[in-house]
Amino acid sequence: MRVVISIGGSVLAPDLDARRVEGHASVVETLARDGCEIGAVVGGGGVARDYIGAARDLGANEVQLDQIGIDVTRINARLLIAALGAQVDPKVAHDYEDAGDAIRRGDISVMGGIMPGQTTDAVAAALAEYVDADLLVYATSVDGVFSTDPKSDPDATKFEEMTAAELVDVIGDIEMNAGSSAPVDLLAAKLIERAKMRTIVLDGTDPDRITPAVLRGEHTGTDIIPEGGDEPTYWAP
Repeated sequence: MRVVISIGGSVLAPDLDARRVEGHASVVETLARDGCEIGAVVGGGGVARDYIGAARDLGANEVQLDQIGIDVTRINARLLIAALGAQVDPKVAHDYEDAGDAIRRGDISVMGGIMPGQTTDAVAAALAEYVDADLLVYATSVDGVFSTDPKSDPDATKFEEMTAAELVDVIGDIEMNAGSSAPVDLLAAKLIERAKMRTIVLDGTDPDRITPAVLRGEHTGTDIIPEGGDEPTYWAP
């Protein structure tokens, strides 16, 4: 089973806590031992936002700000690599070809951002499509996809299951509301729809939630089901 896991920067490293990073690395290693081929994409989180805010105050333009954010994601990727064992590719993949080559030869590949204008949400979706993954998992700070931003709307409704087309519609509506935050961005949602990619969005603040979601489909988040696709199958070693 080939799996791409997107780990938000605010999930992996909300602060510099080595034990938290080790917890996520342990999950990745467990999945690899159980026979999964793994690509991991790491976000920038609050640290990236802090650097971007300071750079904006200094007059940096939007492309420069994106490049700073990419640099932070790659530092977070190096943290995860440092916590992984010998099976990980020791360098941060800077493009899909490098990541795909590492995954196909049996290494765990870790990457951050790729280019200005593209979030790590979209990078994960594009990597999953590029390597023909069986499953894409978003480990976020919220437990699934909601009708509106649950952090600002207490009446937000969680979807247990939805199609990729429904995901695109919901994310588009959320992103139209200023100040609202979606668990994945609109480009990622459109890539998931195009690739007909089986996807799970879950709360990854406890990394131990990821393993049963990948291996057995057991989670409390949201399943995104490709339209016209087969019933999901899971790796059960």
